[in-house]
Amino acid sequence: MGASATRGPRVYLGSMNRSEMLAEVRGERRAWDLVVIGGGATGLGIAVDSAVRGYRTLLLEQADFAKGTSSRSTKLVHGGVRYLQQGNVSLVFEALRERGLLIRNAPHLVKDLGFVVPNYDWWEGPFYGIGLKVYDMLAGRLGLGPSRLLSREETLERLPTLEPDGLRGGVIYYDAQFDDARLAIALARTAARAGGVLLNYARVERLIKKDGFICGLAVHDLENDEEIEVRARVVVNATGVFTDEVRRMDEPGAGRMIEPSQGVHLVLGPSFQPTDNAIMVPHTSDKRVLFAVPWNGRVVVGTTDTPVDDIALEPRARQDEIDYLLEHAARYLRRDPSPSDVLSVFAGLRPLVRAGDGRSTASISRDHSLFTSESGLVTITGGKWTTYRKMAQDTVDHAALVGGLEERPCRTETLELHGFWADPVNGPWSAYGSEATDLEQLAAERPELREPLHPDLPHRFAEVVWAARHEMARTVDDMLARRTRSLLLDARASIQAAPAVASLLATELGRDQAWADAQAASFTELARGYLLED
Repeated sequence: MGASATRGPRVYLGSMNRSEMLAEVRGERRAWDLVVIGGGATGLGIAVDSAVRGYRTLLLEQADFAKGTSSRSTKLVHGGVRYLQQGNVSLVFEALRERGLLIRNAPHLVKDLGFVVPNYDWWEGPFYGIGLKVYDMLAGRLGLGPSRLLSREETLERLPTLEPDGLRGGVIYYDAQFDDARLAIALARTAARAGGVLLNYARVERLIKKDGFICGLAVHDLENDEEIEVRARVVVNATGVFTDEVRRMDEPGAGRMIEPSQGVHLVLGPSFQPTDNAIMVPHTSDKRVLFAVPWNGRVVVGTTDTPVDDIALEPRARQDEIDYLLEHAARYLRRDPSPSDVLSVFAGLRPLVRAGDGRSTASISRDHSLFTSESGLVTITGGKWTTYRKMAQDTVDHAALVGGLEERPCRTETLELHGFWADPVNGPWSAYGSEATDLEQLAAERPELREPLHPDLPHRFAEVVWAARHEMARTVDDMLARRTRSLLLDARASIQAAPAVASLLATELGRDQAWADAQAASFTELARGYLLED
């Protein structure tokens, strides 16, 4: 377990218990300084920043933390090479700086990764080589390593399953990789540790106004079917693709701000890319970017960039998107993947800020945008995971002005996120960082919890108990899709694991077997959408 395995018992600072959080919300009669609607990357980042500054902070999420876009990314913390191609130097500079800060603040969840750009035309080596040197320069002292040209032999050594026909060489550069849903939970627990209150399965039904200004919200606690009114000095709308829905609670005639774009990813077995290097194709035939990234013992191939009109918590991949990824993966991999090779397919919606009447989302900026309505609703949207901290800083600075809060400086640049542990932690609990010892102790006390959820999954039953007790997991979906990444790693295996997970979760939450059976059935239906048809 590394150095952390020698530590003794600890106090669970930042542990989240939904009943306790709900009791605080029910019993609070004063106005919260800042209420955040939305429990994705942006909302959680705002909750952390606000709570750490000492503001009385409440976050409300209609489903589970990171249920939407924030658990469905390409798993990259990056500056964005394609944004450099588009000439958006300021976004790349900001993102590279934030990448460096995040690696420092959450080393248990973020690590550097080598990306190889294969060159099949004579001009690609010098062209991408020069561009990536600019990328290195923009990263400055927070860079992860210098880019360099690779010979054909070096490229195939790093990517032995790459298509060799016509290959001239490559360029290697360094970015970072992370586990998005686990980082979201680390943020939630960091906010709780700082005194913030967070409530999942709490849907905002309407905004409450006095003299034309927002002064509170009506919240539906979905678990208990109860409506609760909360007071707030300022409310922040951080709901991603649901931004316009909340804006229309404030202004029923508000125009459309979000132009959602769908990104689809296919998950393949490790044989398709058995090394620790990723493939990055910056310019496919239709000018999109393609990644093939090793992640948790699998290979994630993505992503598409498709304009969509339907906004859902469970977006589904379209057949043309699946065909596109299989076709382009076949162009760059020696072995062509077929539908039967796909372990899971997942889709996420990007909350892009609408620009004009165009329908091409690939060229829309990923900069974040901040707005305030006449009634004082602060809306933050756009952006990406990598820049969540800076988005939160800008939002809390602005919200404090709107709400008349005492001015307090941002403290998140050097804030160690929950689970921070400077020494590497190896073994089955590595994503838990400093809490690896605690999971090891739990498994030692109950040896049956050391067993894997399924032979084809890396996660263990101890994680179910841990998530129920400390991470506010309420459903089998919470457990298999986000607290562990089972659904994304292998949808079929997760379906087979669901009944046992449901029974253990029922025991921890005080539910009966009928609840467990219903949960397993509900998850099975959901998970079938992550499988390709045979």
